[in-house]
Amino acid sequence: KEKSPPKKKKPPCKPSTLKSGDLFDATAAGMLLMVCFSERAEADTAQMKELEGILTEARNLESFLKEKKKHLKQTLALISDKLLG
Repeated sequence: KEKSPPKKKKPPCKPSTLKSGDLFDATAAGMLLMVCFSERAEADTAQMKELEGILTEARNLESFLKEKKKHLKQTLALISDKLLG
């Protein structure tokens, strides 16, 4: 019968060098960072909604101006026909 090699013993775990105050500071900093990210996301969402509103308004204005241009062309064509006719 072969014997398995002896198992190596792991050195005992070192106790954490973090003090409870350091852990609290890290947790507080993490929470502050999360709050900042959340506020930034809210601001980004509000800005996106505002930009979407501006884009919708610009598209409506473009449509209105195209319609006015079409009507003006028709009016000018009518005037031209009357002058030539």
